[in-house]
Amino acid sequence: MKGSMDFIDDSNTDIALMGVEDLTDVLLMMRSQEKSCLIVLDGLSSTMEWDEILPTFLAMRNPRLVIVITTRQEDIAKHCCRKPECIRFLNGLEEEDACNLFTEKVFKNKTTDLAMHYPELVQASKLILDKCNGVPLAIVTIGGFLAEQPTKSVMEWMKLIERISVEMVMDPKVEAVKTVLMKSYDGLPYYLKSCFLYMSIFFEGRTLSQRRLVHRWTAEGYSQDTSIADMYFMELVGRSMILATQTSLCSIQGADSCQLHDLIRDICMAKAMEENLVFRLEEGCSLNTQGAVCHLAISRNWDGDESQLETTVDLSHVRSLMVFGKWRPFYISAKMRFLRVLDLEGAKGLAGHHLEHIGEHLHLRYISLRGCDGVYYLPDSVGCLKQLETLDIKYTGILKLPKTINKLTKLCYLKAGNEFFVGEEQLILSCCAPLACCTTGPVRAYAVKVPVGIAKLKSLHTLRSVHLEWENVIIEEIKCLTSLRKLGVFGIDRGNSLEFCWALSGLCSLESLSVHSSERDLYDCLQGIVVSPPEKLRTLKLHGWLRKLPKWIMVLQNLVKIKLEYTEVSGNVRAMQALGNLPNLSILKLKESAFQNEEPITFQSGLFRSLLVLELVYLEVEVESLVFEETSMPKLEVLSLRLADCKTSFSGLEFLPSIKEVQLCVLVNPMLFAMEESMTEEEAEMEAERREDKVKEDIRNQLISNKNSPILKVQLTI
Repeated sequence: MKGSMDFIDDSNTDIALMGVEDLTDVLLMMRSQEKSCLIVLDGLSSTMEWDEILPTFLAMRNPRLVIVITTRQEDIAKHCCRKPECIRFLNGLEEEDACNLFTEKVFKNKTTDLAMHYPELVQASKLILDKCNGVPLAIVTIGGFLAEQPTKSVMEWMKLIERISVEMVMDPKVEAVKTVLMKSYDGLPYYLKSCFLYMSIFFEGRTLSQRRLVHRWTAEGYSQDTSIADMYFMELVGRSMILATQTSLCSIQGADSCQLHDLIRDICMAKAMEENLVFRLEEGCSLNTQGAVCHLAISRNWDGDESQLETTVDLSHVRSLMVFGKWRPFYISAKMRFLRVLDLEGAKGLAGHHLEHIGEHLHLRYISLRGCDGVYYLPDSVGCLKQLETLDIKYTGILKLPKTINKLTKLCYLKAGNEFFVGEEQLILSCCAPLACCTTGPVRAYAVKVPVGIAKLKSLHTLRSVHLEWENVIIEEIKCLTSLRKLGVFGIDRGNSLEFCWALSGLCSLESLSVHSSERDLYDCLQGIVVSPPEKLRTLKLHGWLRKLPKWIMVLQNLVKIKLEYTEVSGNVRAMQALGNLPNLSILKLKESAFQNEEPITFQSGLFRSLLVLELVYLEVEVESLVFEETSMPKLEVLSLRLADCKTSFSGLEFLPSIKEVQLCVLVNPMLFAMEESMTEEEAEMEAERREDKVKEDIRNQLISNKNSPILKVQLTI
């Protein structure tokens, strides 16, 4: 339908990262929906992939299913589509469009007229564009390279053209583009070359987390700290060597991840292997000794044994180890004497006892066990890692940290906990975390218990999330961590709230604060912060019953992002005025009873003047109405709605002058209709679909009246 698009939310489903088997499962779940469906398979690299997934497409039996395939190989296109008239060969940009794109990239604006402002460069630019063959990737990459040059002279541009021409012995399109791209790589400063080649380690994922990348660059010594590494990341983006993306709608930094184009990835991997920097252990790889390999990445499809590993790679020179897929104990070897980075994020089958000897790797600076839900404790030997800077144990079953953690005086980033809290399981198992590995079900703690003595870790920049319910002495120690910029805590109550508020007054560098509590009145617990709230605070997340917003929030002039969850704030008008008058607030997330449900949620005129993103998540409770008054949110670009019912009424969407897109997910449970209104299963499903369509139509009609012509994206409920 015009102005709308059905999509699958990557933040929860990770469609882009799925293998054939997982994608098949998703498609089978969609089979019964019988809706119009567009599926794009981007960058198909083999006929085997198509043959594996084709039976699933056929089984869907959906006459309104459209499949689009992109590939760089003509034989794959002809294999997938037997009708020549359905195959399209994409041409490059026309001369004028190519020139405009090139000029914009080189001079970093759209107003420069090459013929008017730089007539001496017109001929050279035409020669460069001839080499680029109209391919946008080549144009923006070589343009990004020239943009960083200190001077823009004919001589320098002609030298570049000569170097490209000499190396182009043959002139097929792809090889010509690769030659152009290689010149951009050659033009990188030495510090960016190392960072760029390092990305070839992540060969199994299309999207790379900026967080993961910059922390690893820092651990490898490519940058002095993460702030410099962030600058390197943005410089690579500016040179078009990587494409900045955003995986989280509410990311305060905007771009929080990146992608590599296939051609650039090919160059990255080829150069990394040529320089013996990265070795990818995967099915079909060479089993000859690779010599002094710095970085080892083990693919999920490699099934060799320990002897094959040791004969294939000289482990004594390995500085970083990354494992995709299933974990096997022999992957960590005592021979890895210079190991700096151990990245086991998402590895399957990893348990705490596999890490008992981790303390032998004295040079480790970075450890990530993120997403390893089979790990329930850290061994005491972790205290031997005196060089450790980053410890990421988020989304694991770890409930408490060993006392030896206090020996890690260089630790800067300690990330733990989950998105939700299972109280009973945590209280039962917290007394002896190693025993938790015997539990039959998954244990997920919102926060971890840290040992007394944590104040010794003076270098801590990030500490989240910490459990405070058991010992107030930990709060006293947190006050001593004056370098903290990000803090997440759980368990604030009336017994420790004064100590907590007093501790916050001493954290002058704090930029991000997350408070999660099950206490009945979180307002009383936080009101003491009014004496000296952290002035530099940019992000604030509150989870727990507040009753009303603390007054000190109104004086936080630097706040950029606020998230409220289960706060049940009353007095919608006063609360909205308090939030809406914050001058720099650009991201607002209201989730599950952020405001009292009996009141409509109204965004009043003249408020939220800097807001760019608004996310409303109400999957457990019903919302009566959402009202956007005229002149409210003049800069809002993205509105995300995740609702659990179809009774919510909307008004005022036509008044949002800058809105670009509305993302909508309505989860309707037909079983409720069947029970409440004595419907058959088929009748209930039809009623659920009717109500869902009504909500979509209501929103769509309002957006049609909006002069900015925003689009509506409807998330598939799979």
